[in-house]
Amino acid sequence: MLLAIDVGNTETVIGLLDGTDVVRHWRVATDARQTADEIMVLLRGLFSGGHDDEVGGVAVCSTVPAMQREMRRLVQRYYEDVPSLLVEPGVRTGVPVLMDNPREVGSDRIANSLAAAHLYGGGPCIVADFGTATTFDVVSARGEYIGGAIAPGIEVSLDALGKAGAQLRRVELVRPRSVIAKNTVEALQSGALYGFSSQVDGIVTRMADELGVGLDDVTVIATGGLAPLVLDESRTIDRHEPWLTLTGLRLVFDRNHPRSGE
Repeated sequence: MLLAIDVGNTETVIGLLDGTDVVRHWRVATDARQTADEIMVLLRGLFSGGHDDEVGGVAVCSTVPAMQREMRRLVQRYYEDVPSLLVEPGVRTGVPVLMDNPREVGSDRIANSLAAAHLYGGGPCIVADFGTATTFDVVSARGEYIGGAIAPGIEVSLDALGKAGAQLRRVELVRPRSVIAKNTVEALQSGALYGFSSQVDGIVTRMADELGVGLDDVTVIATGGLAPLVLDESRTIDRHEPWLTLTGLRLVFDRNHPRSGE
């Protein structure tokens, strides 16, 4: 099985993939202070139900430089006997990056783009990834990464609002009774849910216009831990792929470590 690890600024997603299937998965808080040994202790705890001895490959991407270093040490120390891959500049991904500086694009965004093109090729795709930041990545019909947009994430925005507003507080993000709220809690819920979903629809619509295609001709894919918050409110999201980055890691791994018969 492939151990795939997606290290984000706030959360780390860990998955065990048997072929194309994610058979086990975990979402844990990212701690940039952790050492390789501490990360391995965490992994062994997660694997306590089995599968530890079944890992036949490791693929990692990280948006946190300190964690990238420790992940490299983890792989070298504990998985030296299996093929491994850290997605970083210079690694063959099969995704042409048409940016002013391709090295600026996060490895998770490249993995997402590769997975989107693989799953929904034949037309342009837009990946909306809801994490610490909300990122929008555009993939051409030829599988090229052609650019994107970055907006403050949902929780980052709400944290900032709570700190700046003396009478405002964090609330559960559920659908309020109406858009026009009758109390402060529902006003915050309305602004958050409908505001962020409208942000998605607005950016996606503008991107489709720049691509010169209609919304029906572009596949909009939502991923990331906070994606479920806006799925029911957005009018433009077509697909929800919670394990999109893990799928991308598998594809990059297979490209660099082809299995026998492939």
